[in-house]
Amino acid sequence: MRALKLLVIVLGVLLLAGIGALATAVIWRINHAAAPSAARPAAPFVRRIALPPGAKVIGTDVEGGHLVVRVDMPNGGVRVLVLDLATGAPIATIEVAPTSP
Repeated sequence: MRALKLLVIVLGVLLLAGIGALATAVIWRINHAAAPSAARPAAPFVRRIALPPGAKVIGTDVEGGHLVVRVDMPNGGVRVLVLDLATGAPIATIEVAPTSP
């Protein structure tokens, strides 16, 4: 019975020590939180993409920092434009043209 009382006391002390350590860690993180950076966001840019008359944008996707634009061309083909999202610079242009029978 005496060993059981000692075990309960030891576990109680460990429980209180754990709660105290947790509270100390939370208070320390609140007081030492990183200040939000005052860095200015990058200025937005405007990038114009000239499409031939009759062309239609049929879809866009964003993947890995790139903007992929699918354009339905008036001649029946499809043009896929890949642009860098950070700079707006074109990375690739893929022409998918219909084959003649």
